[in-house]
Amino acid sequence: MSSTQRKIILGLLFLSILVFGGTAGYMIIEGASFLDALFMTVITLTTIGYSEHVPLSKTGMVFTMILAISGVGFFFYIFSIIGDIIATSTLEIFSGKRMEGQIAKLKDHCILCGFGRVGKHVYEFLSPELPVVVIEKDPEKIEELQSKNILHIQGDATLEETLLKAGIERAKYLVATLGEDALNLYVVITARSLNPDIYIVSRANEHGVEKKLYQVGANRVFSIYHTGARKIALSVLKPNVVDFIDVAYPEVLSDLEIEEVKVSETSSLVGKTIEQSQIRPKLNVVILAIRRKTGEMLFNPGPSTLIQDGDILIVFGERRKLDLLSDVAGGKLTM
Repeated sequence: MSSTQRKIILGLLFLSILVFGGTAGYMIIEGASFLDALFMTVITLTTIGYSEHVPLSKTGMVFTMILAISGVGFFFYIFSIIGDIIATSTLEIFSGKRMEGQIAKLKDHCILCGFGRVGKHVYEFLSPELPVVVIEKDPEKIEELQSKNILHIQGDATLEETLLKAGIERAKYLVATLGEDALNLYVVITARSLNPDIYIVSRANEHGVEKKLYQVGANRVFSIYHTGARKIALSVLKPNVVDFIDVAYPEVLSDLEIEEVKVSETSSLVGKTIEQSQIRPKLNVVILAIRRKTGEMLFNPGPSTLIQDGDILIVFGERRKLDLLSDVAGGKLTM
């Protein structure tokens, strides 16, 4: 429920209390009938100014003055809500058009479907690295996205028009983190049909859904509960292994990360062996694996392993050294 809706409900509750209280007050204080008491309450609250329908005692006069002031306060409250609605609607129109313009300029960005508990954490990890457009339809979450000035589209992520508004045809990645597996399946199917080359990562909640998500076009599928349970078990059985893996995550107070670096054809690394590249002695970066263009994965490659054009190096080291290696692999710098 939005804040405006809450204000409207509060206003209606206040009006109900005034009408009920005013009617009951005239019936008790002046002994008026229900209809006469209700009539006096309505003309007092609305400040119409008809002559007294019910003869008033001094107590009744004081009660009428309090009721009239309360009625004026109520109408000021209503006018403020109307003003807020007009101002908010105008701001949303201008803000929406500005945001649509920003999204229209994006390329190779990521579309995040769902801003729930999982989606928020995914956004926190992704947003420092690449532009992210969030698709969400919950009004409360939309308010949060607006307050944080996060690029977003309000709508159903399973629909083509919503994904098109988010720039699906120009996007490089899509992450589906909706709470229902059926919805994630629809998102993956729709996204794959609109952009055959997009890299899709999906959340899975129930066992056995992973296979279906892969079948309809997901590149990677993660079962949140399975992954969490596995890490808990590993923390008990192999705590040192978990500590080593965790250094790749930003929330750990460490400058060490695991990164993937693509080797371009203009890089000075092409045609050299790992030993000749001097990556380890000069940058203190460890090559954990190499994925060839063919898809072949070489784990723990030896010093004589040749670095080829199009290789993706899975490397481990300090962030600033990894950035330097990325520039060398991209052909911007030479070793």
